[in-house]
Amino acid sequence: MIFNWLFLSFIFLVILILLFKMFYYKHLYEKTEEKRKHLKHALRDAEILIKKYQIQLQRSLGNLELLNEEMNKLKNDLKAIKNRNAQLRVENEQLRRKIRELENKIEALL
Repeated sequence: MIFNWLFLSFIFLVILILLFKMFYYKHLYEKTEEKRKHLKHALRDAEILIKKYQIQLQRSLGNLELLNEEMNKLKNDLKAIKNRNAQLRVENEQLRRKIRELENKIEALL
């Protein structure tokens, strides 16, 4: 009788321990599953943000490229204007010399 009682107590104790372990590991599994879902959602959100910023960066780089092209055009226009200005100065100086020469000739005739 005592052996039966000890045997039943032992089996009952083993069952209790196994039940405790089962619920403990089930709880751990549910926690890790929840964390995995949160991490999955966070990664998905991060991917969306990365794609968004990547598109913005590509647009910005495209805008910078257009601005660089415009700036190069303006630089070329500025060089052309400077060259034209230098040429006009030379022509203006030549015309002033001719005017002085003509003024001297007029004074000489008078």
